Amino acid sequence: MSYDTAEGIRRSDLWVINKSPAHFKSHMEHRNEEQSKTLIFGQAAHKYILEYEHFLDEFTVCPEINRRTKEGREQWQFEQDYAEEHGLTIIQAADKIQIYEMRTALMQYPTAVQLLTGEHEKEFYWTDDLTREKCKCKVDCLTEYMGKPYIVDYKTTDSCEDGHFERSARKYGYQFQAGMYCEGVFQETLEEHGFAFVAQEKNPPYAVRVYICDPEWIKCGYDKFRELIGIYHECKQSGYWYGYEGRDGLPVELVEV
Repeated sequence: MSYDTAEGIRRSDLWVINKSPAHFKSHMEHRNEEQSKTLIFGQAAHKYILEYEHFLDEFTVCPEINRRTKEGREQWQFEQDYAEEHGLTIIQAADKIQIYEMRTALMQYPTAVQLLTGEHEKEFYWTDDLTREKCKCKVDCLTEYMGKPYIVDYKTTDSCEDGHFERSARKYGYQFQAGMYCEGVFQETLEEHGFAFVAQEKNPPYAVRVYICDPEWIKCGYDKFRELIGIYHECKQSGYWYGYEGRDGLPVELVEV
């Protein structure tokens, strides 16, 4: 059984409840629909950065094709049929070149290379102690840094400028991710881990920045995990997946500001 089909709620799905349980329910009902180009690029970059020797086990590179011509449409159909037959995801040749350049640039950052050297793509499964809900996570890298075990997550980003990645962390739930992953790894290993992000820009010069997470920052992420897994459990039990109005359905008052 693959990670995707294994039982358990994953971080990217659970985070949608932060918007509302109704959005989560809709997301889960449509999550197997066609993936976005941005998501596929991120997945391909992760594979090439972390396990480039196995990149072609999951991805196939499509040459530049003019799909406005009959020959181009036939070639594109051939590429799609080949990918489907072999269980591969198609990426464009230009994206493959970009990902290669990103990996080449990242190799010039010794701390990032050190943090991303270890056990890759390890899966963890556990049952939450309080709600008894099954959870799962897939860790980019387990390694040791400054004499301590670390969970390391690789992120592509538009910018590593001061404040930008921090805003992305708030928007996309990276703090929550750190808290949930540390909990999942602890449940299986009974060992406390630190958490770090290696962030890399998607455009030249493909700058890299390393973020070491403060223990209190991770603790706040764990508190967010407790909040969201609690909401998830409550909604499953009640069958009531409420929206922005909240569980009590209270109206919002508009006031002069």
